[in-house]
Amino acid sequence: MTVTGSSITSTHPSPLATAHAQLSTVVEILGYDEGLHRMLATPRREINVAIPLRRDDGSTELFTGYRVQHNISRGPGKGGLRYAPGVDPDEVRALAMWMTWKCAVVDLPYGGAKGGVAIDPRQYSRAELERVTRRYTSEIMPMIGPERDIMAPDIGTDEQTMAWVMDTYSVNQGYTIPAVATGKPLAMGGSLGRATATSRGVLHAARACLADSGVDLRDVSVAVQGFGKVGSHATRFFAEAGARVVAVSDQYGGVLSVDGLDVPALLDHVAATGSVVGFAGADPIDNTALLALDVDVLVPAAVEGVLDEDTAASVKARWVVEGANGPTTEAGDRVLGDRGIIVVPDILANAGGVVVSYFEWVQANQAYWWTEREIEERLEQRMLASYANVAQVARVEGLSLRDAALTIGVRRVAEAHQIRGLYP
Repeated sequence: MTVTGSSITSTHPSPLATAHAQLSTVVEILGYDEGLHRMLATPRREINVAIPLRRDDGSTELFTGYRVQHNISRGPGKGGLRYAPGVDPDEVRALAMWMTWKCAVVDLPYGGAKGGVAIDPRQYSRAELERVTRRYTSEIMPMIGPERDIMAPDIGTDEQTMAWVMDTYSVNQGYTIPAVATGKPLAMGGSLGRATATSRGVLHAARACLADSGVDLRDVSVAVQGFGKVGSHATRFFAEAGARVVAVSDQYGGVLSVDGLDVPALLDHVAATGSVVGFAGADPIDNTALLALDVDVLVPAAVEGVLDEDTAASVKARWVVEGANGPTTEAGDRVLGDRGIIVVPDILANAGGVVVSYFEWVQANQAYWWTEREIEERLEQRMLASYANVAQVARVEGLSLRDAALTIGVRRVAEAHQIRGLYP
C-alpha cells in the first residue's frame, strides 16, 4: 500500500471538544431542548475491538480498532477508516459526528460514522496491513453492511484497503457485495472520479465563495497545508484553474515560491521522494509559518486543530477553505470571524468525497456505472447547490458560513429524529 504522508501533528484542543462546542452553538440558535441536544451529541452505537497481528517475522503485536455510528436517522452510517498512531475513541466520535452533519448538508441519505485503528501504517508491510484490515473488518462485521454502515478510505488507508474490506465482508456473507465500501479500485466496483472527489469539492466550494465577493480564482494566491490525498489533488486543481499556488507543506516541512510553484514538477518531485521538502526552485517553510502567509486563500488540508486561538490570530488570508476535518478549533473560529476572515467549513468544503462515495454506492447497488463526465458534473451541481443553500441561510439569518452549514445539517437530522419518533 502506498501511504502519502499528510498528517501534521496537532497538540490543540481535542476534536470532540470542538465538535461538541459547535453543536452547542447551533442547538442554541435552533432553540432545541436539552433532551434533543443530548440525542444529537451522543453516538448511536460504537465498538472497540482488539486486533492481534502476526508480523512477517513471526512476532505478535496487538492494536485497538474503533467504529462509531454517530447517527443513522437519515440512512445507513457513512464514514472513513483511518490508520494513524493517534487514533482514539474521542477522535473517532468527533469525526463520526462531523460526518453526520456533512451528509445532511449536502442532502445525502446517510448518517455519520467513522472508524480507525491506532497504527502507523508506514511501519508495516503490505501483507501485515492486509491482515490488520481483514481482522478489523471481521471484528466489526455485525455493525457494517451496504444498508448499515459503509466504509471509505481516510488518512493512512486507500483503495486497496477498501478492496480488502469488501472481500472480507463478501467472503463471510457468501457472495460479492461491492456496496459495503466505497473508494475501491475500479476493477472492484469503484467509481470514476472518487480518488479526487474531495479535492474537486474543495475547488468548487472555493470558487463559489470567491464568486460571492466578485473574485475570480485566476486572481488569487493559495497556500495548502497538507499534501496527502486531499491537498495534493487540490493543489493541482487550483493551479489548473489559474490560481497561483505559492506554498504547500506536508508532515516533513514545506516549500514556498512567491511567484508560484511549478505544480506539475512538484508532483513529480513528491512521487520520487515522498515529500515536498527539497523541491528545487522553492524556499523551505514550516507548517506554522505557512498558516501565516500573506495569501488570498488558505487551505488547511492536514489534520484537526491546526488553526487555534494563537495560529488563527496570525492568518492573513481573506478566505480559509477547510480541506481537512476539523482543522479549526472553536476558539480559532471566533478569532477568524472577529477578524473578518471568511471560512468555508469542512462539512461543506470537503464534502465532495462523500458525495462521490454516494454515487459509487448507488452505482454498485444498481450494477450500472456512470461516465467520469457524468460524475464530475453531478458532483459540481451538488457542491454548488449546497454552497448556495448555506450562503443563503448565512445571509438571511446573519450567521457565519460554518454556523449556517451546521444549522442546515443539524436541523435536517433533528427533523428526521422527530418525524421517526422514539421506539418503543
